[in-house]
Amino acid sequence: MPSSSIRHRFGHRVRELRLATGMTQEAFADRCGFARTYMSRIETGGANPSLDAIKTLADALKIELSALFAGL
Repeated sequence: MPSSSIRHRFGHRVRELRLATGMTQEAFADRCGFARTYMSRIETGGANPSLDAIKTLADALKIELSALFAGL
């Protein structure tokens, strides 16, 4: 995946971590306080989440910010 954009790689990472928790996209979006459509756009690389949104994702996944970016 090295040629894909950082947004696509980040979205894939979020999806991978969400799936590892067993949460549906809708449940995860609710936990974050985001609309499910926005969560979908994050996971597909269609959205460019703010730093605050990225922190919200990490908190909802119960991981450090650095772990969210691991391997990107």
